[in-house]
Amino acid sequence: MAKQLPVLTGQELEIMKVVWGRDSATVRDVFEALRARRPIAYTTVMTLMRILERKGHLKVSRADRAYVYRPARARQRVVGEMVREFVDRVFGGAAEPLVQHLVRDRHLTEDDLRDIARQLKSRKSEATDER
Repeated sequence: MAKQLPVLTGQELEIMKVVWGRDSATVRDVFEALRARRPIAYTTVMTLMRILERKGHLKVSRADRAYVYRPARARQRVVGEMVREFVDRVFGGAAEPLVQHLVRDRHLTEDDLRDIARQLKSRKSEATDER
């Protein structure tokens, strides 16, 4: 079984979103993107990006005098792992209470619900075809 990487903290996820959005970024690129939204120190961004590299979420290479970071793992995979970890931790591994909560608190629009219904129907037909 593959070793599961540690779940991202809030700040780490913010950095990863910037890098995923650009495919590659320097510390300066990420710093500027985050600073446009809120105050943050350059050294904080640099430290967090080094931590993300050590954790296996970023790959680094040298270009001229700057380090260029690239995602080591696809966004969809990381987010999926984070959702599974959340469902396991908060709902004991059962996704139904999460969906019920989202529906009850109106976090899902009618369009969202139709899309989910389409996906469920597609999954059901795939499972039937596999038998």
